[in-house]
Amino acid sequence: MIAIVDYGVGNLFSLSSSVRSLGAEVRVTHEAADLHAASHILLPGVGAFGDAMAKLEATGLVPVLKKEVETKPLLGICLGMQLLFDKSFEYGEHAGLGLIPGEVCPLADDLTDAGWNALDIVPGRENDPLFKYLKNGEYVYYVHSYYAKNCAASTLATSEYSIPVTGAVRRGNVYGTQFHPEKSGDTGLRLL
Repeated sequence: MIAIVDYGVGNLFSLSSSVRSLGAEVRVTHEAADLHAASHILLPGVGAFGDAMAKLEATGLVPVLKKEVETKPLLGICLGMQLLFDKSFEYGEHAGLGLIPGEVCPLADDLTDAGWNALDIVPGRENDPLFKYLKNGEYVYYVHSYYAKNCAASTLATSEYSIPVTGAVRRGNVYGTQFHPEKSGDTGLRLL
């Protein structure tokens, strides 16, 4: 069973529909017992970092997530990926989950990266399990105006958007994609 964390700020319908289309059992949940029972955890997110982190903390699931990633994979998507980092500078400074070292900063000149960009897999990271069914240069769909920085040791892939934008990260069992696999067509389904 794959648990999708429901803390009030995720694209739950598209994500759960995409995962179900792959034949997986899905549970959209805010219950600790469901996270314990899951084989994999997905942490979606849409909106502002500080608000999302406050809502996630209000569920009481932060310590549960930190414990579960010791033994099972977690994939943060878009804002869900950003929450994995130490902190964000979106509308102030906010602490994140601290599961991956780094910080989330605005794109230059208040840009918004919205659309399809090629995924540039970092040399040497091509064999990471996240890319088992993908190849370098495939296009994925982004919608964001903040991005992860100072996380080179964890970066699996980038995309060019006037600067190299961190597209995918990993530290142990913790993965993140800044892009939306559930909105990235066949490429996104293969990643999921």
